[in-house]
Amino acid sequence: MLVAVTALAGCGQADPKPQAQPEPVPTPAVTSAPPTPTMDLLPGMPPPIDTADVYAATNTFSAAVAGARELVYVPHNGSHDIWVIDPKTYQVIDKFDGGKEPQHVVPGYDMRTLYATADEIPGGSLTPIDPKTGKPGEVIHVQDPYNLYFTPDGRFAIVVAEAYKRLDFYEYPSWKPNKKLSVPECAGVNHMDFTADGKRALVTCEFANKMIVVDVATMEQVGSFTLDQVANGMPQDSRLSPDGKRFYVADMMANGVYVFDGNADRQIGFIPTGRGAHAVYFSRDSKRMFVTNRGEGTITVLDPVTGAKTGKWTIPGGGSPDMGSLSADGTRFWVSGRYHNEVYVFDTTSGELVKRIPVGSGPHGLTYWPQPGRYSLGHTSNIR
Repeated sequence: MLVAVTALAGCGQADPKPQAQPEPVPTPAVTSAPPTPTMDLLPGMPPPIDTADVYAATNTFSAAVAGARELVYVPHNGSHDIWVIDPKTYQVIDKFDGGKEPQHVVPGYDMRTLYATADEIPGGSLTPIDPKTGKPGEVIHVQDPYNLYFTPDGRFAIVVAEAYKRLDFYEYPSWKPNKKLSVPECAGVNHMDFTADGKRALVTCEFANKMIVVDVATMEQVGSFTLDQVANGMPQDSRLSPDGKRFYVADMMANGVYVFDGNADRQIGFIPTGRGAHAVYFSRDSKRMFVTNRGEGTITVLDPVTGAKTGKWTIPGGGSPDMGSLSADGTRFWVSGRYHNEVYVFDTTSGELVKRIPVGSGPHGLTYWPQPGRYSLGHTSNIR
């Protein structure tokens, strides 16, 4: 059943043959389509190459990822490490320390460094990873980085200090502290995404059943919403639709996705997807939306324009799909199995589960790298 659809209108598993260690990705072509801006953008933000699709650039590699090894990085907040998987052989080829309670592996804005966020209180760290070697670098100490995002102009990194109810802005890439934005009504400040013009962020408050809106230029909160489907809602991932006209926000307790208008001014709908709706991703052609339902072991496929359900993939025997990434070519969807200590790999055409890989304790925000696109807004490869 699709709720408030009128408000949205307009709006067999076989082991692979053993293969050699992954080689660096060949130097890619650079996006050549000319920018076509028709909106008033956040100053310094790269103009869109297609105003009808904010993800239009994610079909071509940037020169920034030339030489990156094709690898999957899996952080574990239980075993406190990062496991590295070769996506061609599905084999774990490396493991290294990820700090205390690593949560996500996040591509930096310039896509030349990955960061493992570890948020155990009272400390916290970012472990930089060199994509060309797949190896960690010198730890950066920041407080409570549950998650990590970047302003669309690339000036600031936003450390999501969940336990402290703060968004901490650091100059990027120097990591010099700039501003700490206290968001006291946003218990469990968690995930975010940005409007098409880059001026606002819609941020989830996991333990408050709320959303807040942040003005990117002023680094101030400018709005808030109380979610209306259940009294004990737990909003998770927040993602802008390809056409920039709506936000989709997954809620684990409401068992579906809330819909907000593209300027983060109002809630305009809700779509049931499945128990424990958690994360939102889009196909490479921007015509499908994948919602992970962690509580029932499924992936719901939606039309991102109409909100219509077009499919549902099921993990045989159950699972707990959480966060992940599409493969570089978009043919595979890699997702962590948060409470089953495994990683799932789906065929994005058939919806078939083609592989489940045993990993460490508490796998969370995995990232497949490299990804096509021009710059990263953070999380597990939110690329534009």
